Amino acid sequence: MELKSVFVEDFSLNSGNPQTPARLFDGRGTRRAAGGSRMNERELIYDWNIIDYEIKRDSANHPHDVWFDDETLRDGLQSPSARNPTIEQKIELIDYMERLGIQKVDLGLPGAGPFHVNHIDAMLTHMGENGYELRPGCAVRTVVGDIEPLVDLQAKHERQIQASAFLGTSPIRQFAEGWTMERILSTAEKAVTFAVDNDIPVMFVTEDTTRSKPEEIKEVYTRAIELGADRICVCDTCGHVTPNGVRKLLTFIQDEVIPDAGVKRRDIEVNWHGHQDRGLGVANNLAAVEVGADVIHGTALGVGERAGNAPLDQTLVNLSLMGVINNDLTALNEYIRKAHEYVEVALPRNYPVFGEDAFETGTGVHASAVIKAMKKGDHWLADRVYSGVPAQDYGLQQIIRIGHMSGRSNIIWWLEQNGYEADDDLVAHMFEVAKNQRRLMDDEEVHQAIADYKQNN
Repeated sequence: MELKSVFVEDFSLNSGNPQTPARLFDGRGTRRAAGGSRMNERELIYDWNIIDYEIKRDSANHPHDVWFDDETLRDGLQSPSARNPTIEQKIELIDYMERLGIQKVDLGLPGAGPFHVNHIDAMLTHMGENGYELRPGCAVRTVVGDIEPLVDLQAKHERQIQASAFLGTSPIRQFAEGWTMERILSTAEKAVTFAVDNDIPVMFVTEDTTRSKPEEIKEVYTRAIELGADRICVCDTCGHVTPNGVRKLLTFIQDEVIPDAGVKRRDIEVNWHGHQDRGLGVANNLAAVEVGADVIHGTALGVGERAGNAPLDQTLVNLSLMGVINNDLTALNEYIRKAHEYVEVALPRNYPVFGEDAFETGTGVHASAVIKAMKKGDHWLADRVYSGVPAQDYGLQQIIRIGHMSGRSNIIWWLEQNGYEADDDLVAHMFEVAKNQRRLMDDEEVHQAIADYKQNN
């Protein structure tokens, strides 16, 4: 099948120019605007994103559609600032993952000790009791001792648990550790063989793949596949790669490594795992989807070591806007806020989509346009006239605030929405108050200013 970022209609007949860019159509078509007039949504947004762009994905070459692996409860908790949530909190986050349609979750590191195994066990119990479709996995070093707990957990819960067996392959890592390729291959062979012999599905993870030599990547993946690993994970462990590097590396793996290992592309699940050191985590995730990755990894709010992992929330938002996925993401805001609370990862006010400032405006011109759309009763229009992201799709809404750059329309709208009569004198007073502010006023400040005005008048 072909996945296109949006449905495209050719407008060349209208313009007389065969090169005229296509326009956005989100499936709603013609709509009735205020006053009964009809408008065409595809005439309202001229979408340059889709010019000469489409994501082609032949289902015959892949084990499944694009999936996601939430690493919040494993790699995310390796952040220097992260707090390890209680088991009850982890279970609540698991509930959100299931609700959002995320397909895979890394439950933690069983090799880190009994405390972690107990948490993993409790989460597996919860998932089993509720019949969750979410597929569990655990990160393990490529040593038998890390994989052994999974044998017992699989038997107890009667479900497969993916062993995400990681091993560094880059020359710089080899030099620092004093490793050779012979040692790396020997280590991988022992761990993968033990897992496969015990019916544990293996995802073989090469750490720092994005700085590894092609011939060595090929050698270690080939050996892992020969031993029975049907899933591989390509990692940008140090946040080094750019979108171009993602495309080149994944193309090499799909066009050369997998075929030369003697297996078909559709029989190997290709995972992509990125980090944020250069701020390219989301862009690299999108590039990985474009080039054909099967599973995209990420964490809530990008929590993780150093600058963090690729933000899964922003990845989901972008792929939904591109038309690649159709998950119901209206609970995504709730999930992100719970992760913020339980893991104590920062949520800056200007964080895309989920920060407090993302859908708030106090600027007169901007607010005026949003208010006009709201007065039409047109939430579709209000969500898009000054925003590249429709707030309602992610459980949020546009908010009008009052501040030093506000116009009278801001003040009138706020007063009416909060049950006040917007008489001329009150509006004039609040306009003067607003102009003397150094930032936007919060609701309590506005209420207090109104109370002070009424007390003195």
